Amino acid sequence: MNKTAEVIVIGGGIIGCAISYYLVRSGVDVLCLEGDDIIGNGGSCRNGGGVRQSGRDPRELPLVMYGIQHYWPTLSDELEVDCEYHQDGNLRLGKNEQHRKILEGLTNRAVACGLDVRMIDGDEVREINPYLSDEVTCASWCPTDGHANPLTTTLGYYRMARRLGVHFITGERVVELRKTRGALRSVVCASGDVFEGETIVLAAGYGSRALARTVGIDIPLRRAKLESLVTEAEPHLFDQMLGTAEADFYGHQTKHGSFVFGGTSGMEGFETTEARPYNDSFSAPATCRGILRYFPVLANAKIVRTWAGWMDECADGVPVLGNVEEVPGLVLACGFTGHGFGISPGAASQIAQLITTGTTDVDLSQLHYDRFGARA
Repeated sequence: MNKTAEVIVIGGGIIGCAISYYLVRSGVDVLCLEGDDIIGNGGSCRNGGGVRQSGRDPRELPLVMYGIQHYWPTLSDELEVDCEYHQDGNLRLGKNEQHRKILEGLTNRAVACGLDVRMIDGDEVREINPYLSDEVTCASWCPTDGHANPLTTTLGYYRMARRLGVHFITGERVVELRKTRGALRSVVCASGDVFEGETIVLAAGYGSRALARTVGIDIPLRRAKLESLVTEAEPHLFDQMLGTAEADFYGHQTKHGSFVFGGTSGMEGFETTEARPYNDSFSAPATCRGILRYFPVLANAKIVRTWAGWMDECADGVPVLGNVEEVPGLVLACGFTGHGFGISPGAASQIAQLITTGTTDVDLSQLHYDRFGARA
């Protein structure tokens, strides 16, 4: 087994697979290590599938806008898999004055970044989606937002990267990073295997924190649980992505007719010691109660299954991307805070460009690790 590569990517989720793909497409020799036995078995395949720009922090918004402009519309053809990408807009819903203020703030900040998004009233909401409740009094409307299938998209990046020559090793859990003469060089695994690369990309979600600590870097991440549910197939109703001002539920109708929804119960951080995410008895009912206040037509829809995934939540809510000055050779791509799927083509392509050329088309300076440094 070859234990050296120009770039070693740690993490086989959609971010790691996409970075590997864009690197190998540029002629780079890439090795990707995934600690789980299955590619994408974390949050990458356990999310609601949103590909949205609205509701984003202005620091990460340019990346997702870049991805939607340059990658998402043609990604199915490029990866030779049906990503089920729909660009039919996003309604971020509100029911009261407080929701309106939240949505207006999000909208104004996005418009300042050049995004086509606007506030609409309840009547216009129901012109776009007549199935929504009369309780909805306002919304932000972004016509260029959409959704896609996390499983097929992650699989597409993995298969195409592998076809182009990326060496993937699953079940190879990294436990330590090591420097040689001041620069990061080695990756040590629980199996005892040691791999060496000129550049190490840390894209292991919450696991990135413990690994970064082995070279003196502390990324302020915590692990939070997200849960989703899917219904049986229903007649086609709409193609928009839905969300709310308080982000307490989100979802869409899939190509196959089922509805995929995620939401919060207020108990997500109650227990986080389990090695794997788990479902519990109160999350899905809490999500369903919230959904029906917005979307009563689904009152009799049957839930087929629910699932949970860990989110690597960053202290300030946006990802940590780019080189680390204190550790030459280390590149971070973690802390996506539940936004990693939609932003993945933009973020991954820019990280790959940074590694191969030293430059990026999108300014990543506000997402660097050094933003957490001491302030004078």
